[in-house]
Amino acid sequence: MKRRGGIAALALMLSACSGGIVPHAEGPSTRPVAPVRKPVAATPIAPAPTIATPAGANAAKAGVVAGPPLRTLPIPADQAARAVAAFRLSCPSLMRRADSSGLTRGTDWQPACAAAADFRGDARGFFAEWFEAVQVGDGKAFATGYYEPEIAGSRDRRAGYDVPVYGRPDNLIDVDLGLFSADLKGKKIRGRIEGTSFVPYHDRAAIDDGALSNHARIIAWAADPAEFFFLQIQGSGRLRLPDGSVMRVGYDSQNGRDYTGIGALMKQRGLLGPGQTSMQGILQWLHEHPDEGRNIMHEDKSFVFFHELDGPPLGALGLAVTPRVSAATDPRFVPLGAPVFLSMDRADASGLWIAQDTGGAIRGSNRFDTYWGAGDAARATAGGMAAHGTAFVLLPIGTLARLAAERADAPANP
Repeated sequence: MKRRGGIAALALMLSACSGGIVPHAEGPSTRPVAPVRKPVAATPIAPAPTIATPAGANAAKAGVVAGPPLRTLPIPADQAARAVAAFRLSCPSLMRRADSSGLTRGTDWQPACAAAADFRGDARGFFAEWFEAVQVGDGKAFATGYYEPEIAGSRDRRAGYDVPVYGRPDNLIDVDLGLFSADLKGKKIRGRIEGTSFVPYHDRAAIDDGALSNHARIIAWAADPAEFFFLQIQGSGRLRLPDGSVMRVGYDSQNGRDYTGIGALMKQRGLLGPGQTSMQGILQWLHEHPDEGRNIMHEDKSFVFFHELDGPPLGALGLAVTPRVSAATDPRFVPLGAPVFLSMDRADASGLWIAQDTGGAIRGSNRFDTYWGAGDAARATAGGMAAHGTAFVLLPIGTLARLAAERADAPANP
């Protein structure tokens, strides 16, 4: 879900947070807790050996080697069929966007996209016919999970609903630094005007203290500040309204401040005892220590602004993300829209995914955040997801040979 300018994956709260909302006392946000889903262990495919190289700025610089033949990969037929459908939706972007990974050109994707447009038949065979697997760098992958959370909310302020859900402020300014210096191309900052100066935007503490008065529309009211804090980390979600209906909200913008994972802070300070280092444990502590909890949440200066959605959550490509198919990746290492095969140490994370999203915490090669949808089952799986294994990016057949030829020609054509 488009989270996310600087918004971290929930798993960065700790190395592996479990997913469930711990209800506090009696009130509008009380709901059953879904237990963390226990994973089924699996044995990952070993990565191909590589020559040690420094971490590159993108996949092309990090280096790629051939992965296993696609027909040998254990891809379930139903998962392959869902992946074909998601890949088909990604095709216009793949052929249009500049690939910051340095691996592909728009024209490389045309044959596979043309085949996907009217594809009917063996989905596993489709990928085997049009793609080759490559390993980026050492191939050692780490995958977390994200989902669409649901919390109690109201369109109007009423008893028990006191946490404002803000839209984008009218005094929040985005600055493209590349317009001022070629050395800063691709870098952006956010802030506001104060007198004749451009200054950082208000942080979380200032916003909670009313700094947005007359500058941002309140689109809804949440019942629980801690649960709303976690919804901000996810970047979008559902508000369950008092009449039982649902209001969907999605990421609109962010205040430009850096994200700080409070779970790590709480663990360092000894605030979380044995068995508490989970999302449930963090929320329980915040509910039991509201004043101290508010101060700790303020140490994360990042703040997310929302708008109401009239459809499902969208990923970084502007497309609806698909449960158990879409994944967030770093586009410097995986072309946005490309298929990826994950072979992990837990069965639910393994399989074919389509890179349709990004995330502030999803940085570097072989880092993935898998999307699981909404509801208790999704929360139970995504919140506890922390899988290790091997990743293979699926690229159009012939890409690896072209890259090798370009490297061979590089000395003669500096």
